[in-house]
Amino acid sequence: MFNEFKDVMVKEFKMTDMGLMLYYLGIEVKQKKDEIFISQESYANEILKKFKMENCKPISTPTEYGIKMFKHEEGESVDPTFFKSLVGSLCYQTCTRPDILHAVGLVSRYMESLTTTNFKAPKRILRYLKGTIDSGLFYSVSNDYKLVGYSDSDWGGDIDN
Repeated sequence: MFNEFKDVMVKEFKMTDMGLMLYYLGIEVKQKKDEIFISQESYANEILKKFKMENCKPISTPTEYGIKMFKHEEGESVDPTFFKSLVGSLCYQTCTRPDILHAVGLVSRYMESLTTTNFKAPKRILRYLKGTIDSGLFYSVSNDYKLVGYSDSDWGGDIDN
């Protein structure tokens, strides 16, 4: 049925079959018979290079334990365009890296009043990416399902809201 559909599409539209997808919008795709692995290793390397963190020391967690950020933190101001570019890059990285989703969400709350003190958090995320550069999402055919979830249990610790 798939081959019939493909034949009809080739007759109707100008197209060619290039085989399995390998790369799409910065996402690397590795496909095997019963599994798919997607990652953004190349994109992560580009981010590290763009923000001059390619030689940074890797760390094992994306945020410090018990981190508290404030809208009106002490310290020098940081270029907002530079910071927004960094946060946007990290947001796109979350497509294949749900492990940094909370940390990126936390950092993105403070884009209007960024100081050097708050800038430590996104730099830490970059250091975490450096240490886990080959991580991604793995999908496989299985009847043995196991759902694992994480949540932020410190809602009361939000200083600003």
